[in-house]
Amino acid sequence: MKQIRARQLADWLADTSRPQPVLLDVREPWEFELCQIGGSVHIPMHLLPMRCDEVDPDRDVVVICHHGGRSMQVAMFLERKGYGSVHNLSGGVEAWAGEVDPSMRRY
Repeated sequence: MKQIRARQLADWLADTSRPQPVLLDVREPWEFELCQIGGSVHIPMHLLPMRCDEVDPDRDVVVICHHGGRSMQVAMFLERKGYGSVHNLSGGVEAWAGEVDPSMRRY
């Protein structure tokens, strides 16, 4: 599993010459309703074992949570399931709000 910083992810998303990753947000529904990175797929962590087939294992996947802890666990789970290119967003949406989108609601 690779770590990716918020600024690196923002640059990747802005680069239309690169295949875009799946942004997998694993936070709870109430957290996702408060704030999210545009284009994210929301599958709460506890539901992922039953719904991981909704995420293409052949695409780059960036896993997102609040601070990066839950997403790291999910990223390791996906790697064990055979997903080839999994990234953990270091610092989660908190880092995204601080480094990329200061208008994002923080909690």
